[in-house]
Amino acid sequence: MLLIFDLDGTLINTIDDLGQACNHALSACGFPTHKIEDYPRLVGNGINKLIERALPEEHRNEATVLRLREYFVPFYDQHNCDLTRPYDGIPELLKALKQKGDEAMRRKGERLFLAVASNKYQAATEKIVAHFFPNTFDIVLGEREGVPRKPDPQIVWDIIHRLSPLASNLSPIYYIGDSLVDAATAKAANLPFVACTWGFCTEEQLAQAQPNYMIHHPSEIGQIIQANE
Repeated sequence: MLLIFDLDGTLINTIDDLGQACNHALSACGFPTHKIEDYPRLVGNGINKLIERALPEEHRNEATVLRLREYFVPFYDQHNCDLTRPYDGIPELLKALKQKGDEAMRRKGERLFLAVASNKYQAATEKIVAHFFPNTFDIVLGEREGVPRKPDPQIVWDIIHRLSPLASNLSPIYYIGDSLVDAATAKAANLPFVACTWGFCTEEQLAQAQPNYMIHHPSEIGQIIQANE
């Protein structure tokens, strides 16, 4: 079995640190900033798209985005764990999944793999996951040069390709996320989508994507696994 988790809005609430970094870049380049509570509607497709959406419409061009990114990335690298926190119930869920996987390995020789698939750039994705969830995930992938971002399913194919040598069968595979980008990624990869209502999208928005499962607390992921064993 393989569980592929989105990061921002699914495992951790990153809005405050993302907003602070984006406001820092905007201010450094002379643009107006945003209220932190405005940022959930701006995220979801990677840092460049976040910056683009945060800019005044007449300045949304590649050159300006890249200029702001030069301020965003160093600031975010230094501060990306300041205000970011796991959602309630996530640490307990991951601990339970690791224990379940270890037990299944002992009893049946079966593996339960855990993966992260994020549109956050790779270095920050790795740092944040290692900080909050050390020795938990089998593979952690973020935005990488030359690889299309979600909702393109390439990140899912890469995860499956890298884990396949470790197990004769990875099925069932679930994609777990909080956004319409995640819903589209799961659909493109032909995977069941578990929609998390505690993240950056409203339940009404997620319902429009017709997820296979709609959950309101991380513990429900364990229930889905148990029901499909």
